[in-house]
Amino acid sequence: MSHDHSSSHAHGHDHAQGANRARLVVAICIIGAFLVAQVIGGLLSGSLALLADAGHMASDVLGLVVALVAAIVAARPATDRQTYGYRRFEVFGALVNGLILLGVSVTVAIGAVGRLISGAEGEAHEVQGGLMLVIAVLGLAANIAAMLVLRGGAKDSINLRGAYLEVLGDTIGSALVIVAAIVILLTGWDAADPIASLAIAALIVPRALVLLRDVAHVLSESAPADTDVAEIREHLLRTAGVVAVHDVHVWQITSGQPVFTAHVEVEPEVFASGRTGELLDELGGCLAAHFDVAHSTFQLEPAGRAEQEHETHHR
Repeated sequence: MSHDHSSSHAHGHDHAQGANRARLVVAICIIGAFLVAQVIGGLLSGSLALLADAGHMASDVLGLVVALVAAIVAARPATDRQTYGYRRFEVFGALVNGLILLGVSVTVAIGAVGRLISGAEGEAHEVQGGLMLVIAVLGLAANIAAMLVLRGGAKDSINLRGAYLEVLGDTIGSALVIVAAIVILLTGWDAADPIASLAIAALIVPRALVLLRDVAHVLSESAPADTDVAEIREHLLRTAGVVAVHDVHVWQITSGQPVFTAHVEVEPEVFASGRTGELLDELGGCLAAHFDVAHSTFQLEPAGRAEQEHETHHR
């Protein structure tokens, strides 16, 4: 016997999905335009930090496209084969984004170390600080604009959070490039450029690892971090007619979409008086109201059923 409080929740989720897709399209346009300017500026100025930031911006655009495709696929309706729909694709999108972030960090770090070593050996790497500064300031403005666009959906969607983190990392990167450009302009110390790109790499890695950890939580079907299973069990046990609650499972299809199942043992008169439907309404309503769980399924059983099941399994 099951109970599903998902219709209004699903409608709200669909509306949020549409808004998130629009956010992603706007962010792709903003960052795509400045990516071209940054690559040209990096090549003309000789700035590795600017090219590192452009590499990160290119990963932003790729990440945003991945997030957009995932959001479009996630919006497809459920089928007999994909019974929960395609919302798990948002998690796969976040996984790809996390891996892109790590890849960019490693590439940037290798390039920066190489530049520092060759600089220490006396090879000159002249950097045009003025051009580097202008492009970095424009890049910072573009990133801040894209961040403001994405921020609204980052709290609820792991997919959008991945995209937001990419742009946040890039915003910090642009700020570091600006600092390096000012140092080069004032002192002529060109090593500020690869040092800035190393700092960019170091800042990206922790964010990528946090995102990948969140993805692992969803894919391993762990209970959501903010869900206390013991508290839910206690709450259900306080419902009139409920004797015991066992075989409790809570997991997420994607971020913000928890699913709950449980076996609920009830007093004999619940079945005798035909109160099962009423009790299911009460249990499902309790989860929806107190724990924001829209998809809940309960198997109602006569009191003492758990012992019988336990004996059957151990014969």
